Amino acid sequence: MTRKDWTREELILAFNLYCKTPFGKIHTRNPNIIELAKLLGRTPSAVSWKLANIARLDPALKERQISGATHGNKAEVQIWEEFHQNWEELAFESERLLAWLKHVPLQESAGIPVEEQFGEGKESESIVRIRVKQYFFRQMVLATYSYRCCITGLAVPELLNASHIVPWSVDPKNRLNPRNGLCLNSLHDRAFDRGLLTITTDYQVKVSTKLKILSDDASLFLLLRYDNVRVNLPDRFVPDNNFLAYHNENVFLK
Repeated sequence: MTRKDWTREELILAFNLYCKTPFGKIHTRNPNIIELAKLLGRTPSAVSWKLANIARLDPALKERQISGATHGNKAEVQIWEEFHQNWEELAFESERLLAWLKHVPLQESAGIPVEEQFGEGKESESIVRIRVKQYFFRQMVLATYSYRCCITGLAVPELLNASHIVPWSVDPKNRLNPRNGLCLNSLHDRAFDRGLLTITTDYQVKVSTKLKILSDDASLFLLLRYDNVRVNLPDRFVPDNNFLAYHNENVFLK
């Protein structure tokens, strides 16, 4: 049987799934891999192998001596570079393509709750684009950390947030860069966002003195107990030290 080459659109969809799949779940039994294979008219084995090919390009995996497939092609490299040069547009394009293949509205495919869905018009389209990108970022970051808070290990998705290290409003280019994301539970996400704790460039939690001086308040135990604790790093998309340094210097209330 002649092997069918992967198109650019198919590779974009494969990268989309790679971003939203925990590294340890890239296998032929994964329901999401089976679903994409069906949509593309390919086998789960072919899709799983393609995700493993993409994994071989991840520098974070290389640094930790974790390897994906050993062979690939230039088209995968091109898609990898396209995403890293323009996360926002490629993320949106991948979600749009996925919705088209599923024959469902974009909002539904991207997992936007019904109460957050909007009507028609340019303003609505703009809001939908933002929501789609935000949901992609959330799925990507939570999957990267295997749906566990990197500080506490809490594994309840409803209580987890995809936290931006450099705030959304500060660096548009890296809004959807997964290395600008952390998986944090709601409490630590809020504290991180407000500068009451940070994560240093050697990946240790540092709690602000604004909280430490209130150490007699027993309710702060859930924050203070993690001071100087090393966070749990993911297999891929490890937080970029430049982003962490920005948070340490510009957001953290020392």
